[in-house]
Amino acid sequence: MTSPTSIIAASSIAASNIAASNIAAQWFPNVAARLPEFIDSIIQTFVMVLISGVISFVFAVAFAIVLTLTAKDGLAPNSVVFNVLDKLVNLFRSIPFIILAAALVPVTRAISGTAIGTRGAIFPLVVGITPFFTRQIQSALAGIDAGLVEAAQAMGMSTGRIVFRVYLREAVPSIIRVSIIAIVSLIGLTAVVGIVGGGGLGDFAIRYGYQRYMLDATYATVIVLVLLIGVIEFIGRQLVDITEH
Repeated sequence: MTSPTSIIAASSIAASNIAASNIAAQWFPNVAARLPEFIDSIIQTFVMVLISGVISFVFAVAFAIVLTLTAKDGLAPNSVVFNVLDKLVNLFRSIPFIILAAALVPVTRAISGTAIGTRGAIFPLVVGITPFFTRQIQSALAGIDAGLVEAAQAMGMSTGRIVFRVYLREAVPSIIRVSIIAIVSLIGLTAVVGIVGGGGLGDFAIRYGYQRYMLDATYATVIVLVLLIGVIEFIGRQLVDITEH
């Protein structure tokens, strides 16, 4: 038999849920009326951040390593490779993202099969955040003590082993810090990409909050994005503390 305590607890939970629903419907009526679509927009934003974040991280680490190694004082100086890659990174960083996303529409459609929705947003997001991410990781690698690199060379380590055992291993806390900065910037780009039909919270806020003057849709989007950034920064700080001790 169900105990009285369980019945009271279940009733309290139900009452709390009803109260929360009433508050949401009062403060965010347009969002409450489109709750499934709003939740779907949140999921789309998560998917965009996760996929484009992972892809851009891989490219950014690779580009940052190449820039570090081929610099004038690097382990494998190569002015041609360094200057070409350095100028490309600067070029794409200088283009406003909304213009870049619009210019990449034909390429995005050719690669993804569509230029709208979550799938169509991944490619421009990767192109937009990778240059910034590259500079962040490059700065993290540049902070490695030169004495450690020299000691590794004196021990006869190959360039590849120095990269993995010195640069990447010693720079883990710094890489985590700059990755959090890049992810926060990426979240901002996912909102911007909604202007060109990229889906996610940005698209929801633009279609309802801006185009239809439903301000509660805009406020709800801002609240969710702020909470998301707060959670990511908290996790990042915990990871930095773990790796530093």
